[in-house]
Amino acid sequence: MNAAIEVHGLTKRFQGRTVVDHLSLTVAQGRIMGFLGPNGSGKTTTMRMLCGLLTPDEGEGRCLDLDIRTQSHAIKRQVGYMTQKFSLYEDLSIRENLDFVARVHGLPDRRLRVEEALERLGLTARRDQLAGELSGGWKQRLALASCLLHKPRLLLLDEPTAGVDPKARREFWEQIHAMAAEGLTVLVTTHYMDEAERCHAIAYIAHGRLLATGSVGEVIARAGLTTFSVTPLHAGTATASLAQRLSGLSGIDLVAPFGSVLHVGGADRDALLKTLIPFRQDDRFLWREDTPTLEDVFIHLMPAVDARPS
Repeated sequence: MNAAIEVHGLTKRFQGRTVVDHLSLTVAQGRIMGFLGPNGSGKTTTMRMLCGLLTPDEGEGRCLDLDIRTQSHAIKRQVGYMTQKFSLYEDLSIRENLDFVARVHGLPDRRLRVEEALERLGLTARRDQLAGELSGGWKQRLALASCLLHKPRLLLLDEPTAGVDPKARREFWEQIHAMAAEGLTVLVTTHYMDEAERCHAIAYIAHGRLLATGSVGEVIARAGLTTFSVTPLHAGTATASLAQRLSGLSGIDLVAPFGSVLHVGGADRDALLKTLIPFRQDDRFLWREDTPTLEDVFIHLMPAVDARPS
C-alpha cells in the first residue's frame, strides 16, 4: 500500500527537554493506526508535527505525499484534527458551529457540506440544539463532523473517546472504520486496549521513543512473553499475597491483577517456568498458560519506560 505518512528521525525539544526522540513511523493509506503510550509520551507533539502545526527540530518525512517541513500549509488543508478538548462554541447550535467551521475553511458549497455532515453523523434531528447542551457522545459526533467538512485525506484523533460511554464509543468506531474503507487514513491516540485492537496497526511510544509497532498480533508476538492466568480455586482465597511473593523474582517480568485473576509472565520462558515450579504446586490456585494480551505486553514494556529519564 502507498504510505499516507512516512517520517524518519522526528525530534522535538522544548526548553532543552526532548519530547519526541528520533521517531520513525509509516502509516499506510486508508488504514487506522492506533497511537498508544503513557501521558506525556510525545503522542500529541508527534501528531502536531505530522499535520504542520509544529516544525521538527530534526528529522524529515512526508505526509499525504507532501514534505512536512516545506509544505506544511498544504498538509493542513488536507488534514482533519480532532483535539482532546471539545473546542467548538457551546453557545452556538450544532448547525451554526458546522457553518462557522465551513466558513473558516472557505468552502464554496458550505451549506451542502454542512447538510452532508449532519446526515452522516446522525445530527440532523439535533441540528438546532446548542452544543453546550450535548452529552459527551453527541459532542464527540459534532467534533468529528466539523473535522470532515473539508473532506480531508487524513484524520488525526487525539483521545477522541475519553469520557464517552461504551455505546457512543462503539458507534464512533463504526464510523471510523466506514471512513477508512472509503480511503481515509486515521491516526488515533487512545488509552483503551479494546480500541487499540480495533486498529489495523498500532504504535507504542514512551518518552518520545517508538518501542513497538505493527499489527496487534505482531506486537504481541515480538514481545516474546510467556503468560499464565492464575485463578483462586476456593472462596476467600485472594491473589494479592501471591502477587507480592512473585514480584521481583527471577524470570518474572509481569505480575498484574485482572479482577480475581492474576496474570504472571516473563520474556525468558525457561527462567519463568523454573521460578514458578513451587508456586504451581499450590492447590489453592489453578495455573493456566494463556496467550499474552496487548495489555500484558504494555505492562511488560513499562519498566523499561519508567527507567528512562523524564
